[in-house]
Amino acid sequence: MFTGIIEELGTVTHVEHGADAARLTVRGPLAVQGAARGHSISVSGVCLTVVDVDDESFTADVMAQTLAMSTLAGARAGLRVNLERAALVGDRLGGHIVQGHIDGTARVLEVRPGEAWRVIRFSLDEAHAPLVVDKGSIAVDGVSLTVSALGDEPDGSWFEVSLIPETLTATTLGERQVGDVVNIETDILARHVERMLRLDAHRSLPSSLVTPAATGSGSLA
Repeated sequence: MFTGIIEELGTVTHVEHGADAARLTVRGPLAVQGAARGHSISVSGVCLTVVDVDDESFTADVMAQTLAMSTLAGARAGLRVNLERAALVGDRLGGHIVQGHIDGTARVLEVRPGEAWRVIRFSLDEAHAPLVVDKGSIAVDGVSLTVSALGDEPDGSWFEVSLIPETLTATTLGERQVGDVVNIETDILARHVERMLRLDAHRSLPSSLVTPAATGSGSLA
């Protein structure tokens, strides 16, 4: 579990691609303090498990599903990433509950600089649009942010975040430009509510309208 408060800007130093996975080595002297094999570290919002660690870097495996759903598929040596160690029990929760299990990606649609902050607009696909609300929480590349505006247009939904100078300098979001792709994780509470409402609506249907395709596997995961 994470809070979305980034601890360090790290750098990918090596990428080894396999048939259905990849192995990343990331330099992050702060992130590896106290880290050991089996520990979790968030890399631009993606929860990865440490398989090797030294005084300055850690190595983690990235499975095919994670590569397909995140920007880590395009990871290369020299890429800067946001790093956060797993939260300690009893710590202050400075952001919001972030699992590191991303929902997918979004694209930067617009960057509007201001005198003291910057507003970035991101695309929002149909599946995730119901899970994002005005003034709600969302994690973008692992950064806990508050949605400052959102809209639904004929050509697609979008949301905006307003970034203060600290966020711009302490995370990779200060480097984002129009067309860039980022990882997003919607609020876990919103996902649970959406799932319960969907199940409730499904169970209220007359049995004659429930088809095998509609029932799915029956899993609540």
